[in-house]
Amino acid sequence: MPAIVGFVQAINVGSSGVVHIGDVFKISPYSTSKTFAGAGSFNTGDSISLYNAHSNTNTYDSDAVDQPLVLNV
Repeated sequence: MPAIVGFVQAINVGSSGVVHIGDVFKISPYSTSKTFAGAGSFNTGDSISLYNAHSNTNTYDSDAVDQPLVLNV
């Protein structure tokens, strides 16, 4: 059944973002990335209290491919 979509206003879409409006058959990523960050790195808010006595970020990754991009064209 086809989708009926009203008014849409997209203010900002990142360079690797995907906007999906209405019917779609397949959405696949064209790129992947991996982010390493320590404890409390991505916290947002007005008044955050964070206490990390000993923080360590493990960046060892034993597998070769996390998300393959085969056939994503």
